[in-house]
Amino acid sequence: MTNAYQKAGVDVTAGYEVVRRIQKQVGATNQNIGRFGGQFALAMGQYENPVLVSSTDGVGTKLMVAFAADAHATIGIDCVAMCVNDIVAQGAKPLYFLDYLAAGQTQPDKIEQIVSGVVAGCQAADMLLIGGETAEMPGMYAEKHYDLAGFAVGIADQAQLITGETIQTGDVLIGIASSGIHSNGYSLVRQIFFEQRGLSVDSHLPELPGQTLGEWLLTPTRIYTQACQPLIEQGFIKGAAHITGGGFIENIPRMLPDNVMTEIQLGTWPSLPIFAALKQYGQLDALEMYNIFNMGIGMVLAVAPEKAAQVLAQLNAEQEQAYRIGSVKPRQENAIELVG
Repeated sequence: MTNAYQKAGVDVTAGYEVVRRIQKQVGATNQNIGRFGGQFALAMGQYENPVLVSSTDGVGTKLMVAFAADAHATIGIDCVAMCVNDIVAQGAKPLYFLDYLAAGQTQPDKIEQIVSGVVAGCQAADMLLIGGETAEMPGMYAEKHYDLAGFAVGIADQAQLITGETIQTGDVLIGIASSGIHSNGYSLVRQIFFEQRGLSVDSHLPELPGQTLGEWLLTPTRIYTQACQPLIEQGFIKGAAHITGGGFIENIPRMLPDNVMTEIQLGTWPSLPIFAALKQYGQLDALEMYNIFNMGIGMVLAVAPEKAAQVLAQLNAEQEQAYRIGSVKPRQENAIELVG
């Protein structure tokens, strides 16, 4: 058999090995993997007026940290989380996920690690991994580099969708803790720690105890399905904001009607060491930090004041770290105000 394709830089035998390993991994969530198209049986009878909610996203330049650390087991969780949390914020139950992985060279061990993270993320989100694509693209990517993106679909009854339309003055904002930086702002993170300060993924900082800098930066993104789904089903959530790129300043106003704003009470949740280190090493001001990073809160919920205590108690009973972080006020010049 000709090896012309291999001479061009594509190892089809490695690709076959990847497929075999992926089928073994994905079997934990879906037994029908490997067909030409992913399949999912939609239980239409459970919904009066079903609406499909979709999201697609990637991991961004957090991948560059994974390359430097040669650590790939949690990147897949990040990819799932970035898609699924957007779906959850709209009141939808995640159904299924597909991934796209393009690499400069097919390395079965590495790809198996990546896909194991995707599977773990799907399990945490209570959804199926029904398919995907792995492409070897020499010349497009460096030999040890890859890109990872995903696509998720969820479902909700139209009456259950979280639109934010009913948010009003007096409503309470509840923040659910993040695990760290999640998957946004890494171009700045890498510039601060690696380019400006000359640190490496193996560096130990006094501000970041217990782990290397790379381990802190590769902490996987939280998935909020388990935290939010019971509250969605009970109709407690009036609005939700997934705190991604743009931090508090961009994302919280996205859930608001035009006639209200939010007041965020700073200091009402614990500060994570990674953000203090970024602020110090990057010499960033507070407003800049809240305009880029999640600052320790990955999901913000707007709830009626009479439901706030119950929502907090329910979240904390499920071992979620949740805090009352602000309130809704009549709209002034800006849609969000940071106080304290």
